[in-house]
Amino acid sequence: MKVDLDTRLVDVIGAASAKALGGKLELHTVGDLVRHYPRRYVERGKLSDIAGLAVGDHVTVIATVASATTRKMQNRRGSLMNAVIRDAKGAELACTFFNAYKVQGIVKVGATLMFSGTVSVYRRGRVSQLQLTHPEFEELEEDSADRPFISIYPATKGVPSSAIGRSVRQVLTLLDDPTDPLPLALREEHGLSSLGSALRRIHVPQSEGERHAAKARLVWDEAFGVQLALSLQRERAMRRPAAPSPRLAGGLLEAFDARLPFTLTAGQVAVGKEISADLGRPLPMNRLVQGDVGAGKTIVALRAMLQVVDSGRQAAMLAPTEVLATQHARSLRAMLGPLGAGGELGSADNATQVTLLTGSMSTAERRKALLDIQSGAAGIVVGTHAIIEDTVGFAELGLVVVDEQHRFGVEQRDALRGRGERTPHLLVMTATPIPRTVAMTVYGDLEVSALTELPTGRSPIRTTVVPAGEKPSWLDRVWARIREEVAGGHQCYVVFPRVGGEYAVSRKKDTEEEPDEDAGADEEERRPPLAVEDVAPQLAEGPLAGLRIGILHGKLPADEKEARMRAFDAGETDVLMATTVIEVGVDVPNATGMIIMDADRFGLSQLHQLRGRVGRGSAPGVCLLVTDMPPGTTARERLDAIASTTDGFELARLDLELRREGDILGSTQSGTRSGLKLLSLLRHEQVIAETRLAAARVVASDPGLKNHPGLRALVTETIGDESAAAYLDKV
Repeated sequence: MKVDLDTRLVDVIGAASAKALGGKLELHTVGDLVRHYPRRYVERGKLSDIAGLAVGDHVTVIATVASATTRKMQNRRGSLMNAVIRDAKGAELACTFFNAYKVQGIVKVGATLMFSGTVSVYRRGRVSQLQLTHPEFEELEEDSADRPFISIYPATKGVPSSAIGRSVRQVLTLLDDPTDPLPLALREEHGLSSLGSALRRIHVPQSEGERHAAKARLVWDEAFGVQLALSLQRERAMRRPAAPSPRLAGGLLEAFDARLPFTLTAGQVAVGKEISADLGRPLPMNRLVQGDVGAGKTIVALRAMLQVVDSGRQAAMLAPTEVLATQHARSLRAMLGPLGAGGELGSADNATQVTLLTGSMSTAERRKALLDIQSGAAGIVVGTHAIIEDTVGFAELGLVVVDEQHRFGVEQRDALRGRGERTPHLLVMTATPIPRTVAMTVYGDLEVSALTELPTGRSPIRTTVVPAGEKPSWLDRVWARIREEVAGGHQCYVVFPRVGGEYAVSRKKDTEEEPDEDAGADEEERRPPLAVEDVAPQLAEGPLAGLRIGILHGKLPADEKEARMRAFDAGETDVLMATTVIEVGVDVPNATGMIIMDADRFGLSQLHQLRGRVGRGSAPGVCLLVTDMPPGTTARERLDAIASTTDGFELARLDLELRREGDILGSTQSGTRSGLKLLSLLRHEQVIAETRLAAARVVASDPGLKNHPGLRALVTETIGDESAAAYLDKV
């Protein structure tokens, strides 16, 4: 029996094995399985002997479990397993496993397994011994001794790596070499092996050289698929002309610059000139402005919007949340003053109007906003996804500004741009600094500008990790610190990962961000994440009694959110207890304290954004990261990293190293699976640059890839059917 990549697994490996692989691993076809690549390899000749181990060594040993006992943990829920393993030479090593119930079915006396981890030392009194703390472990396949490399696969409960390996080798013996999507000339130019050879050697390499050659080919395919998609998108965008909006003398932009109470930074001036030149051309601008928290991106965007309004067109700013949209509208009106009060008493002669449009507005408010947008009275429109809806009609949209691009999918970003005969210019802003390789890939269709200096007047922020699990008394000091800040005439934020109510197994209903997948301990063994509605009353009656406390989260009605944010902004509230709705865009210069509860449940970039809400005035800021996670866990490493630097560009790189890179083109937002399994934005910079040039050449000679069916299939495989259709069928 011969099979191809589209053959169903059930027809090859039987119903039971196919059902197991199709469960949590979602492997349903031969192609799914052979692209489920090993996550690492163990070379038999390089296995460690227990007798020669030293503290700090990262080791892999094959050993038999000599003893295994479980006990409850003293300071937290759950249980530990203490085991002793013995290698073939009789040397022994201690192992400690968290969540014993998960491992006791495999790590049991008499079982011979492969263990991997970092050697540490355990001391009790005067006695010390070497140990592995929560090492990885794998069941061994019966015939593994016949192969120079042991392939270790991403596995799941009930489907160990060994079972996956057996199924892979069974399929490979029957698989016909697939049609190679890359033209032979391209493979020869870049020294790439055939696809069939790569798919076989990535699973069963006979040498280091074979393994590296196989991985190089498959990484190149993934990078090339992404860059083809981005080149197709650039090609599509260039096919429709833009409305040129050159800078005009005597307009709103000139009047705005004249009334600025401060001097723009050199970076703001330079980026402004780049944007101004782009706006004056008949080709659509596609530009990303990135900068650290507080770098002054909003004023750069506002100056671009005013240049478009001066040309008789409209600008729309798309924000990811109502709180941020409302904050932007308020900030823009404040910066513009009489220049942004069009139609009102006391406005300037040439004033425009800033209109807010969100999904929770009343019918009357929405009707008036839609009329102002349709008539062109609103030169600047700020809103959430509501402004993407087909019912929103613009007089003539000349510029789309997308804030916090990572919150939007590609389709959302393009929705506004597809209207009218001419393509609006696009300006994307992100306060999450991006390493160069990420910018080349995530935003490969955009020109990138960076604001690397902070405006004058920003104050330093000191960040400290508060290990509440190890030192509970430190938490008392957190509340005392809040009182000190308030006594000094300042305000504080306290941020929680959850809104409140009954804790459910599926926390998505009650959290405003995805829970952290790398928290370092199984969620079933941890208490529920802290909730603002549950904890705020306890703090108000306890350690923060007497202070004026407000609560803010995404479940509140829009008018209530606005009222509570205004109260804090006006200094009527001392402490704002909130969720991540305050993550970006909130600017209260008098706020100096940021306390983040369960900080380990947030991502690095998110923590950096939250920290950026303080230190925005003349007084220095303090950020306290409260956690009960022990040292040595991935989550604690993240917190230590953010405490070590305030450089957002450095943190972006650390974030990329610490978390799964995943769906680079945001395909998870549209519910599709990504074909990116091996591509690393940090390790494969040269490959990304190489494929970017190759993709541009191919698309220039064959827009839409009509003459390259294999490459069309590669794009679909890499970024998913729905996303690929947007690139391939609209050129």
